[in-house]
Amino acid sequence: MTTANQLENYLNRRSFLGSAGIGFGSSALLSLLGREASGGTIDTSYGGLSGFPHHDARIKRVIFLTMAGGPSHLETFDYKPKLDELAGQPMPDSFTRGQPIAQLQGQTLKVQGHLTKFQEFGKGQFISDFLPYHRKMADQICVIKSMFTEQINHDPAHTFMNTGTAISGRPSMGAWINYGLGSDSEDLPGFVVMTSVGGRNPQPIAARQWGTGFLPSRHQGVEFNSTGDPVHYVTSPRGVSKTNQNALVQSIQQLDNHRNELVDNPEIKARISAYEMAFRMQASVPELTDVSKEPQRILDMYGAKPGDGSFASNCLLARRLAEKGVRFIQLYHRGWDHHGGLVKYMNTCCGLTDKPIWALLTDLKQRGMLEETLIVWGGEFGRTPMFQGKGGAGRDHHIKGFSMWLAGGGIRGGTAYGETDELGYASVKDTVHVRDLHATMLHLLGIDHKRFSVKFQGLDMRLTGVEPARVVKDVLT
Repeated sequence: MTTANQLENYLNRRSFLGSAGIGFGSSALLSLLGREASGGTIDTSYGGLSGFPHHDARIKRVIFLTMAGGPSHLETFDYKPKLDELAGQPMPDSFTRGQPIAQLQGQTLKVQGHLTKFQEFGKGQFISDFLPYHRKMADQICVIKSMFTEQINHDPAHTFMNTGTAISGRPSMGAWINYGLGSDSEDLPGFVVMTSVGGRNPQPIAARQWGTGFLPSRHQGVEFNSTGDPVHYVTSPRGVSKTNQNALVQSIQQLDNHRNELVDNPEIKARISAYEMAFRMQASVPELTDVSKEPQRILDMYGAKPGDGSFASNCLLARRLAEKGVRFIQLYHRGWDHHGGLVKYMNTCCGLTDKPIWALLTDLKQRGMLEETLIVWGGEFGRTPMFQGKGGAGRDHHIKGFSMWLAGGGIRGGTAYGETDELGYASVKDTVHVRDLHATMLHLLGIDHKRFSVKFQGLDMRLTGVEPARVVKDVLT
């Protein structure tokens, strides 16, 4: 066959698969309907890169609890007496001059004191009244009070936190990790995402936040639903019998096999593999996501009700996913954008997340899994020490200083690390950039971030980028 004919076949195939998408799904479905009919299957198992991990890993997996919207560090973990002393007074210009401010830019700035009370645990670890269950696990978490980032609006800030850059289309944390280390599960993806809602102004989270960028597409995150079908687009069409579906997919399988002999396209194979995995999930996920068989004491501990779509149920699913070998689990709770009504909405958000997080850590510990898991809690940025009043006292977006915490394997629990200035405005001691967080996370997984790169468009691309990044060793045991 001529090169021109081969190109035509290649383009026809891309057009057919791109417009219909049925070849991918049907090839995969065929393996469930009868593997012997296909004359072979696509291998969906995948290991990590050669030479990985670089050193002994402290953990097997990461559960990233993303408080989407930017929780206030000044109402959670960063107690500043000076803030209360200066409450209502003009914000000193020395703090804010020339600094990026989101919605308060150009307005008269006044100091907003704490809208809650704090209790100290150990040395320098403070936890607010909004988080009573966090107080129960104070000895397990390490609060980093000196985080800073570079993006002041939600979507680019999420992109920066998830990918290490504000440039859209780059690989996410979970994709990088699964690409390097591979998957521990044959019937589930290595990277799962779940979302819940409750609070103020819950902006949507774009699916590209768990994308693969220039990495193979099979490493992308798969979004699980807490209600309805567990996974999008994997149920059989209504009114289509298994007999008819089997006949259809056999025909398309033959077409796929024929054209695969003519065109060798790695991305096509990756997408077929992904759909094969999707249909394996069709069999395995419903049982996994059915938490109704959990003991009542476990449901009560989380505050979960089967099928309610809550953050509590997602935390319970996170534990079940961890048991099944999922490498990276990311839970988003949307509702932390507290420009106003902060007390009201902090009570809402903390009421929905505080107990389930404690339950997740407790459950993992009781099952002997916490020491092989890294738990990360935090948002895309923090909130200003200055007053913003959209429906009662609130705070604006803030990037110069905020808090996150780590727990689990290799983490020095019961401690606090770093400091912001006396008003909680800027990180000033033992500062931790988002890149440093990524480097530390990779280190615990046995990966040297400086040696983990992929050539793309002539550049060596890394999760931690080209600017300096460090492993925050003082938070590690």
